[in-house]
Amino acid sequence: MYLIRIALFVLFTQAVNVFAQLGGDFTTPLNEWGHPDLNGVWNFSSNTPMQRPEKWGDQEFLTPKQIREEIDRQQAAAKAADERAARAVDLDAELPTGPQVLGYNDFWFETEGLETNMRTSHIVYPLDGRIPDAVEGAKVQRGNQITDTPNEIRPVRFVVGGISKDGPEDRGLSERCIVGFNSGPPFVPSLYNNNVQLVQNENNIVILTEMIHDARIVPIGEKPTLDDNIRLWSGDSRGYWDGDTLIVETKNFNGYRQTFNSTGDNYDMLLTEKFTRTAFDQVVYEFTINDPTTFTDKISAVVPMTKTSGQLYEYACHEGNYGMPNTLRGARVAEKNDWDLEGR
Repeated sequence: MYLIRIALFVLFTQAVNVFAQLGGDFTTPLNEWGHPDLNGVWNFSSNTPMQRPEKWGDQEFLTPKQIREEIDRQQAAAKAADERAARAVDLDAELPTGPQVLGYNDFWFETEGLETNMRTSHIVYPLDGRIPDAVEGAKVQRGNQITDTPNEIRPVRFVVGGISKDGPEDRGLSERCIVGFNSGPPFVPSLYNNNVQLVQNENNIVILTEMIHDARIVPIGEKPTLDDNIRLWSGDSRGYWDGDTLIVETKNFNGYRQTFNSTGDNYDMLLTEKFTRTAFDQVVYEFTINDPTTFTDKISAVVPMTKTSGQLYEYACHEGNYGMPNTLRGARVAEKNDWDLEGR
């Protein structure tokens, strides 16, 4: 999962180049309407953790020595993960549970950024890089890919897994092709499909995420907001320019999703996103979550995005078209034959 494909020398060289561009050598290109040009397909893959490991404390950036140590650690972890996956699917392996049916192995994951990120976490506020405490009574739901999460509340708010196989409404949001596990908003680095396409015209910008192929159309400038009674899966977004930075504010979420990190119901969430072009092939994406009914403090994060030469193709989510009927059909057969599909 954490393969490092570039030499340390190249890593440091890229870092120097990035810092030089941030230092003022770069002039933001403008489109035909005089706005900063954000058009293109941008990749936000990353092997930087969203939440800072406690060992780093308030340290925001890694030193060169720590980078070398992290590369060694990540390579060792990737090798161990590959070995575990190979044993799990070995038909001749002497495992207590026998061969296992698993998802993708590490070969298919894209969890390394295309450019250097020397941060210890994407979260920059709170200053310890950690997710703040949840308020008392905030909903918490955590799904997983292996087993169902029983005795949980409806509706299911997590994106991966489910609480039962009694009906489609008991499956996670990604299985129902409603919300992708990294599409947000805010969109966050995940296992794969870490791409977003930005399309601008004079008065709007479209934020098209690869996962689930979700498109947010964001009006730019003074535009009336939706009535508070109108609630959407991806909220209601409005944008404006602050110098060279596009700021997008989103509210009116429907409350059927988590706010962040398996916590909350996002009904009262205000999301502020910032897009700043810092180099020919770089956009800095920042987001701040304010949800006083979920967390005791706000959460701010920085995620670098790198321009790619490829294009987005339609993500035709078939979990809902084919996977869902087959999942439920398989559960009915299992009940009829008294099979324990979740026994290990």
